[in-house]
Amino acid sequence: MRRTLLAVLLAVTAAVAAPVNGTAQPSNSDREPGNGPERNEVAALDTISAQAIQAKGENRSDRYQGYPRRTTLRTYPENPADKTIKLNLAPYHSLAPKLNALQQKSNRISVEVAGQSGLGRDLYLVTLTAPESPVQTRLQEQFRANIEEGRKVPAGLYKAPIWINNNIHGDEWEGTDGALRVIEHLATSNDRDVQNLLRRSRIYFNLTANPDGRVAGTRQNNAGFDLNRDFATSSQPENRVMRDIVEHTQPLMMLDEHGYSENTLIEPTTPPHGQNYDFDLYIKHGYANGLAMEKGVQGLGHPETAHPEIPFRDYDPGVWDGWAPIYTAQYSMYHGAISYTIEIPQQVNRQAYDTLPVAELQRRALINTDVVESTIKTTIGYVDDHRGELISNQVEMFRRGKAGEPQREIPDGFVPGFGPEDRYRTEFPRAYVITNDRSAPAASRLVDHLVAHDVRVERAEKAFTLGGKRYPAGSYVVDMHQPKRALANVMLEQGSDISAKVPVMYDISGWSHRLLWGASVDIFKNGSFDFRGKDVVAAAPTGNVDAAPGADLALTLNDAKDAQAVNDLLGRGITLRRQDDGTIVVPAAERLAASEVADRYGVRFTTAKAGGTALQRKTIAAAVGPDELQVLRESGFDVRTISTAVLNAGFDWSRIDVLFVSSGLNYPQLNATAKAGLDAFLQRGGVITRGATGGKFNVDAHLLQATPVAGWEDANGVVNVVNGAGPVGTGALPQSFVYSPQWFTNLGAGVTVDQRYGSTVISSGHWRPRDNGTGGQPDAAGQAAVVSGTSAGGSKVVLFGTEPMFRNHTKGLYAQVARAIYWTGTR
Repeated sequence: MRRTLLAVLLAVTAAVAAPVNGTAQPSNSDREPGNGPERNEVAALDTISAQAIQAKGENRSDRYQGYPRRTTLRTYPENPADKTIKLNLAPYHSLAPKLNALQQKSNRISVEVAGQSGLGRDLYLVTLTAPESPVQTRLQEQFRANIEEGRKVPAGLYKAPIWINNNIHGDEWEGTDGALRVIEHLATSNDRDVQNLLRRSRIYFNLTANPDGRVAGTRQNNAGFDLNRDFATSSQPENRVMRDIVEHTQPLMMLDEHGYSENTLIEPTTPPHGQNYDFDLYIKHGYANGLAMEKGVQGLGHPETAHPEIPFRDYDPGVWDGWAPIYTAQYSMYHGAISYTIEIPQQVNRQAYDTLPVAELQRRALINTDVVESTIKTTIGYVDDHRGELISNQVEMFRRGKAGEPQREIPDGFVPGFGPEDRYRTEFPRAYVITNDRSAPAASRLVDHLVAHDVRVERAEKAFTLGGKRYPAGSYVVDMHQPKRALANVMLEQGSDISAKVPVMYDISGWSHRLLWGASVDIFKNGSFDFRGKDVVAAAPTGNVDAAPGADLALTLNDAKDAQAVNDLLGRGITLRRQDDGTIVVPAAERLAASEVADRYGVRFTTAKAGGTALQRKTIAAAVGPDELQVLRESGFDVRTISTAVLNAGFDWSRIDVLFVSSGLNYPQLNATAKAGLDAFLQRGGVITRGATGGKFNVDAHLLQATPVAGWEDANGVVNVVNGAGPVGTGALPQSFVYSPQWFTNLGAGVTVDQRYGSTVISSGHWRPRDNGTGGQPDAAGQAAVVSGTSAGGSKVVLFGTEPMFRNHTKGLYAQVARAIYWTGTR
């Protein structure tokens, strides 16, 4: 009788470590929601890599070349500073030699370099499968494409794809090491059941998603980004690699291996569940394999793994939600995967890493590696045992999308515990129409972003009418009768205010590329739909100089691309003019330079009106978070990073035009010399602040008369705003974004309100009052969200109570920041 695959896989699990009393671990209430209130504490600073990074490796192999795909991986010098060494885990420099050796031993393993990290380290995509000829690989690709079109395929011939993602948080190491155990076993085992498995499956491993963080022992990547918050935006190179892996492999199941949560955590999540999911096609197998993983982890025999927790079953709503598409698991569901975040149990990072004995750390790391190995093997076994059902399940998800069918009503008890609190649904529109009415670069960027995420977009080759509105040729249409309609909708819809539905949320609860990215996007809800366009591979060029020769040229700041164009021109030594409404004027004599930047950045120049103040290049001293630093630099500004410690050590203010304060700068903590230098700057330079740290700095430095008031610290989402006529409010979007919102009261004479919160504050997100009734939406309604003015000392100042540069989610708000910089930095 054939042994079950699960039994075969679990039979090779490493020996159980002898039970040893460990120290108490953090509870699940000690979660790390990312860039919430704590983002105001530590400023991003420029650093120099301690390790030289070699040149880029080989390009990724052709998708159809067959298997195995042997790549001779470049090797890296041994790095004794690699944080994994203390834990007796695999240092990054050991991975390439290990994989090179396995490729020489086995024809079941293929290794490809899927891309590079921010510091240039290779990202390894390891595939385990039985050998395939190019013809067989093409057949598998055709099966995959047919599934995406909602067509049935012969389950007996299709190799079931499984994706295991590891080490996305750099200091949650053991996913890589557990994956290595499974990789080696599948590549080298002589067991016939394992060999037969690989004739039926392809198992993909992203061996370490964050090698820079792995080496340094940091949660974030080298740029300071939490990669498990970036999937809807894909601002980081590591995230773009993961996006491409899940899109091209289209896994039936995937795991994202994390740490650390006492007792082990295994999704599925608590409500709210993302309202765009066909949740009935997820929860049946999601819960069943969750229970199977729980049993496998318990079977390890470690006291520390005796009581795994499944949030769907064990937690209160919102404690571990499945709402936002920013996480690996929640994003992967939109590509057809039954997906999980796995939190291994024994903490070995941060304070534990620094304080526990090495022997105890290594004991814990070994237990964690066992848990990773067990969850991977259980999942592989589950997929193999249910492959026909899972393939049909994925086909059905894509079929519903392409057919435009409504989501199903899921009855109570569909799986044990499913009830009204789990029911989240939406109504998909018939189409979205994207035009460049407001910002050509924004429309182009949004279209390219959607296409990169495998959303289908068409471009009109001639004018058309939809919903009674006439659209010009060149407009873009997202037909929502498409396989990945849920992914299209989660990026383009408004979202929901879920404040009344759950008491807490794990992280952000509102986002909308339609509302926050600056493009003009119309919703066509339903009705006759007669549109034929050309499929878009890349958005059409948008740059243009639309003014008569000899006329000065005007550029309206509606997008970061506009700011890039301005800073490019300023960097060439061209003196521009800034007009009172924020418009930037380029002299007629610089038309050629304007044409060059129009082509480069996709911006559009029109004929300028007379007037304006001379504008020259601005240098910024920035006490800001990593996300804000990236935006400022990508917008073309010259940025010098600072903090309280940097100023106390001595800082040259002579070439600084604007001070930006949002994180890591505390005025009372400056020494006398640093305070004198800053005070001198405040007599001539501009100031921009954001958030709690910025509001406090404004008060401590006696800049504007404006009292900052803090909303509920966990409040976040897309907010409605009413724009004023100040330097930041003019021409701004009618929506903004908040996390730990602020507003300003007791405004002094001469302080202008650039934006107020709307009477209905939240467009989508989660914003409740505190337990004492303060800090809620009613308190914020109508209050000043962004103000500007001139201090008694002469500094022009802008105070943001909103989040205009949050995690690269708010691209349409970056122009507000550029407007503030040019205004505050111009005397």
